[in-house]
Amino acid sequence: MPDLGRGQSRITIVSMKVALGVSGGIAAYKAAELVRLLQDHGVRVQVIMTRAAQEFVRPLTFAALSGEKVITDLFGEGAQEPNIESAVEHIAVAQTIDALVVAPATADIIAKFANGLAGDFLSTLFVATTAPVVVAPAMNVNMWENTATQENIQKLRARGVHVVEPDSGYLACGMVGAGRLAANETIVKAVLEALGAVQDLTGETVLITAGPTREPIDPVRYIGNRSSGKMGFALAEAALRRGAKVVLVSGPTALKPPSAAEVIQVQTAREMRDAVFANLERATVVIKAAAVADFTVKNCSDTKIKRSGALQLELEPTPDILKEVAAHKGHRIVVGFAAETHDTLENARKKLQSKSLDAIVLNDVSQPGIGFDSERNAVTILTATESIEVPEMSKWEVAHRVLDVIVKSRAQRGVSAR
Repeated sequence: MPDLGRGQSRITIVSMKVALGVSGGIAAYKAAELVRLLQDHGVRVQVIMTRAAQEFVRPLTFAALSGEKVITDLFGEGAQEPNIESAVEHIAVAQTIDALVVAPATADIIAKFANGLAGDFLSTLFVATTAPVVVAPAMNVNMWENTATQENIQKLRARGVHVVEPDSGYLACGMVGAGRLAANETIVKAVLEALGAVQDLTGETVLITAGPTREPIDPVRYIGNRSSGKMGFALAEAALRRGAKVVLVSGPTALKPPSAAEVIQVQTAREMRDAVFANLERATVVIKAAAVADFTVKNCSDTKIKRSGALQLELEPTPDILKEVAAHKGHRIVVGFAAETHDTLENARKKLQSKSLDAIVLNDVSQPGIGFDSERNAVTILTATESIEVPEMSKWEVAHRVLDVIVKSRAQRGVSAR
């Protein structure tokens, strides 16, 4: 990670927004500087304050620093009449943030999170969001070491919450020990890691294929594969956030591509193959996440075929893009995807070996509720020496697991991108 101090090298994050929860402790004043440090790294910050936090710092302070509305109540504030907009605001915030950060996190808010209580805006937001959560505890040493607090912390860790351990030292209560809020630079580093902003792909040019291809039958019909493109687009966004240049070759999807990526739109397998090889020379990493149709119609009709009984189509194989790329691999890291329904591990390993890939991501598409058209996935990443089980999680998180393997492969080779 770069130095996170002011005036030092900074990480620029693409269109990222975090909600910063501030709960009621003396360390609440330190959250003002945390807002500034996150902004220094291009992160938008919206502050959520508990009622207790407002006894230490006024909401106006955070509004002035962040330039965003500070949320202090679940159902409107003061004399404001509660309305449907304020009643569902926690859902709107939950859907628009890339991470939830709570600093300082008191023993009370940690207990609410661990036990699923949702009685104020911050605890309700925690329950409602699927974004990564970073919690930075701060409290009296006896409260921190209390069995109940430690059990709650372990619950949160087990659920994937990132916990930034408090520092030890002189506390506001006059005692000495663990419980002091971690340094803001340490919290920022944890937030950037949760956002996938570690710049370990700087210098790489990642060529990614995504989505389906469409093989025309006539001007209005086609055959193709089921694919939303969400996995490939998640890989593109994740690679950008980790410092790579990204070339995204996409079949037809309804998704908005990352603005910082170079995007090439294609329709057929042949067009995808041509686009890949037109950009292969500059790529240092190739990730073939597209669901390329395995067959195309041999004699596509130039006019619409009228329905008059059974239709017979003569099909021929499409280009095996992954195999061709692997044959010209050179210095590149090449990763493939395998969508399988049976003998999954065996079929994926055969593909890994026969195509000389660095890794293959096995997607068991027979599992209901994940994979096709879903925001979530569960995969197995195979390399020549490892089999990495990735349990069900968001495709964004899966994308980072795949990129972790690529970074590890590059390090094991002991060579740079060029």
